[in-house]
Amino acid sequence: MTQREWSVGETDVLARAVVRAPSVHNIQPWRLELPDGEARIFERADLALPYHDPRGRDRSISCGAAVTNLELGMRVLGKRPAVRLLPDGPGGSLVATVGVAERAEPTEAELRRYSAISRRHSYRRPFAGPVPRGEDVTRLVAEADRTDAADVRVRALHGAGEVGALAELLEYAGMVLRNDQGYQRELAIWTIRDERSRPHGAGVAGSATPTSTLPWAGLVRAGTALPDRVTLTERLHGETVFVFASDTDGRDAHVRTGMAMQRLWLAAVERGLVAAVQTHPLHLTEARSRFGERLSLPGYPQLLMRVGRPAGAVPRSPRRRAAELLMPRD
Repeated sequence: MTQREWSVGETDVLARAVVRAPSVHNIQPWRLELPDGEARIFERADLALPYHDPRGRDRSISCGAAVTNLELGMRVLGKRPAVRLLPDGPGGSLVATVGVAERAEPTEAELRRYSAISRRHSYRRPFAGPVPRGEDVTRLVAEADRTDAADVRVRALHGAGEVGALAELLEYAGMVLRNDQGYQRELAIWTIRDERSRPHGAGVAGSATPTSTLPWAGLVRAGTALPDRVTLTERLHGETVFVFASDTDGRDAHVRTGMAMQRLWLAAVERGLVAAVQTHPLHLTEARSRFGERLSLPGYPQLLMRVGRPAGAVPRSPRRRAAELLMPRD
């Protein structure tokens, strides 16, 4: 396809798609460039979470979610995307280049999926019934299980053994993180309290993450209630929780995990469902290894996703202005 400049309308569609991607602590760690006929997503290493995300794993997962949104933005513009991940190698800041392979009118399914981007948000509260099971779960897993995510597998946890392993992980992580002063200070820095005066920007809205209990608390705070393991296990039996795992544990796998995560999340939104992601329990090395062993996972567990039906509306965290994504590097 002949390269050309992006129009103002096309630029707006792509930037709005990227800015609505989920990210760790809603830090939105990406920058978008739109040279002629191509889109590029860069990871911003200056937005770091040394206590929560010391290796930058969650930041790369977040950028992978942004790549999925960018692909959808391309498709609704009538362009079939050609994605290259980490073209400068795993150590470069360039996460993906997305070119245009050919023109193709968007399908109804792609238009519906794109519309889910603006409705997706984290739901860190108890779900309403009935619990998604059977065909719903099968279809959601199929959405994430695509050839470009061959290194990533998704499965729903079920049975007493798997639910018990999750309860053990969450209980242990809750105790560690609730008492980790560095983690708590970092979380406080990225929690927005003056929400009315900050309609745009980054960080997690305080009203969207009330002091809660497990498993509903997506971010463990100093005041988060930790139920005993029996109670926690009973609650988890009434949840649908997916685990995402990858064959390897490098940056490429993390980006692909984020891409798969966002595909499943948007598919859930299309079905009237909501979700929340947890990664911090899997940053505890020994707990992560034990969890993987108890589930007989052949690779590395990367994230957990709770999916269910909303019991009511919840506040949303702010977003940067779309124009901020296109600002040149210093």
